[in-house]
Amino acid sequence: MLRPYYNIEVIEAGLDEVGRGCLAGPVVAAAVILPRDYKHSFLTDSKQLTKVQRLELEKEIIRESLSWAVAEVDNVEIDKINILKASFLAMHRAVDKLRMKPEHLLVDGNRFTPYPMIPHTCIIKGDAHYLSIAAASVLAKNYRDELMANLSNLFPHYGWDHNVGYPTIHHRKAIGTHGPCSYHRMTFRLLKEDCDQSIEMEEDLGFL
Repeated sequence: MLRPYYNIEVIEAGLDEVGRGCLAGPVVAAAVILPRDYKHSFLTDSKQLTKVQRLELEKEIIRESLSWAVAEVDNVEIDKINILKASFLAMHRAVDKLRMKPEHLLVDGNRFTPYPMIPHTCIIKGDAHYLSIAAASVLAKNYRDELMANLSNLFPHYGWDHNVGYPTIHHRKAIGTHGPCSYHRMTFRLLKEDCDQSIEMEEDLGFL
């Protein structure tokens, strides 16, 4: 069972993001403040849960949390500031939207841009250790999966209803055939040959 808190003396918000490695769509983050005595038998990293479990958990998280919020940074912003900064910005925006002000932030990962006036702790694989981070990962993933499924109705050839924008073989082939659309991250390596060329350049330069 995951831990309910990092520091029982303060109001904690768990933060997590999804969509960082995608070729299209926004990066989405969520922030969740759970009661200190909150417990759950199977809440964990959203990637380890089925869609049915995630949707059921979303209802409970929304019902039981003291405050929650979801925010995004779109592909245009990602191209302007880079994906790492965009991930942190999405988390900041989620904190901005919380109805209750947290006194401490638990952040999934090993890096974070400090949020003004609120201390934070980075937890590697935090969504597998703390309930609030796991809850945030569930809300963020559900939100983004639904968004990409809706966008797939407009651009069905990319298969976003299945790959949600990640660089699958089908997705890359569709980009090669149809070209990118307005939701693609143009600063990313969209085609397989782009990746192959990048690897060759890194090998030539001695990076690999």
